[in-house]
Amino acid sequence: MSPAGEPQDPQAAEGRERPAARAGRQARKQVLLRLDPQVYDALARWAGEELRSANAQIEFLLRRALSEAGRLPGGAAPIPPRGRPRVPPET
Repeated sequence: MSPAGEPQDPQAAEGRERPAARAGRQARKQVLLRLDPQVYDALARWAGEELRSANAQIEFLLRRALSEAGRLPGGAAPIPPRGRPRVPPET
């Protein structure tokens, strides 16, 4: 906490700013999810087999369930591609 009693942002304290949301896209929502440890372990193993993070696997499964139920919004942005963002070639 700062001397004024306000919580400090650890990244700001180190002189770094949080990355801005990608141009033209809304910031992704953060959700706290509580899972049974055995369910999480099974999910993490499955994600590893498909070369995804546990978070990406959860989003993949939720999108698939929403799509199958006919409830996936048409305006939902696609899942971001895996790996590092591509750097546009210099001209």
